[in-house]
Amino acid sequence: MSGIEQNIIARVEPLVREVVEHEGLELVAVTYQREPHGWVLRVFIDRQGGVTVDDCSEVSSQLGDLLDVQDIIPHRYHLEVSSPGVNRPLKNERDFQRFIGATVRVTTHAPLDGRRRFKGVVRSCDHGAITLEGEGRLWRIPLQAIRKAHLEQEETGEHAS
Repeated sequence: MSGIEQNIIARVEPLVREVVEHEGLELVAVTYQREPHGWVLRVFIDRQGGVTVDDCSEVSSQLGDLLDVQDIIPHRYHLEVSSPGVNRPLKNERDFQRFIGATVRVTTHAPLDGRRRFKGVVRSCDHGAITLEGEGRLWRIPLQAIRKAHLEQEETGEHAS
């Protein structure tokens, strides 16, 4: 991500957070990137029980108006507001604590125990680290060692007949 993209996210994120929290929602992530059809500002929101299309529409409307007034983004862009989906990213201690008992995939910046990719069930998150259980063992991974983490959609084993 370039410095320009990081600067725009840093300036936009507090405004986004204010609108999202005012609606009783949680801000999961804000991304800003160039795509084939132009610049895209993506806002991912969530809440216990999930978000609705109306939630996304309301946040998009309020945020679009606010960003137009603030004039932070110097060129044309598309605003997209959506749910993070079933593979929701996990970014901080609060996220991991919320999803204790869930299956996650974690990639670390550098190898731990000879590996960088882990999949397991979050057993705890405390003292700046998570404990994952998978492949018959426990891994303790410091939060600052995590490059990327997201929920893993679990297969139920149920099939429609």
